[in-house]
Amino acid sequence: MRRFLLALLVSLGLAGPAFALPPLRWTPGDEAAAALARGRPVLEVRPDPDGASGMIHAAIDLAAPPEAVWRVLTDCGLATRMATGLKSCRIVSRDPAGRWDVREHVSKPTLFVPSLRNLFRSDYEAPLGFDFHRVGGDLPVFEGAWRLVPLDEGRRTRVIYEARATVPVAAPRPLARAALRQQVGAALAALKRECLARTGEATKPGA
Repeated sequence: MRRFLLALLVSLGLAGPAFALPPLRWTPGDEAAAALARGRPVLEVRPDPDGASGMIHAAIDLAAPPEAVWRVLTDCGLATRMATGLKSCRIVSRDPAGRWDVREHVSKPTLFVPSLRNLFRSDYEAPLGFDFHRVGGDLPVFEGAWRLVPLDEGRRTRVIYEARATVPVAAPRPLARAALRQQVGAALAALKRECLARTGEATKPGA
């Protein structure tokens, strides 16, 4: 069941610019900011008061400029490397000016479970971030945002992620939230790896 839940949650909105980004409902507080300054990611998954499986809040500081992070986050071709169990990413439709697109993520949890489809729209403001929300597919609830905050005059980036998500199967909510936490943690690690590989930082000590 745990493996199944993890695969259900691979579509994290990894999704090209622009509309006015609304403010996030969550930003790192003093304790989280201190952890980020020490090079540690911040991740929490809490019960959703509206009934979904979880509210996800996460952040990580990367030794890459926002433009480099943006390219990784919005590259559909990289999506299957960023999320375990994701089998395909396809752009279904897009704004000619690049202000939004609709993407389809398809995952295959196990041989005994049919493929799962997640269809979501992302609204972009490059390279500051984007909001996304469900427009179809198998996930009953899926919405959130990525924000890219320049640090050190744009040489580094603070990545902030928040989302509300649930799964299309009956499962204990603590188990669902644990699956969310593990999946988002893996996605942050993959984002760091891909960004550093593109900025030549991956082989430096402490990267």
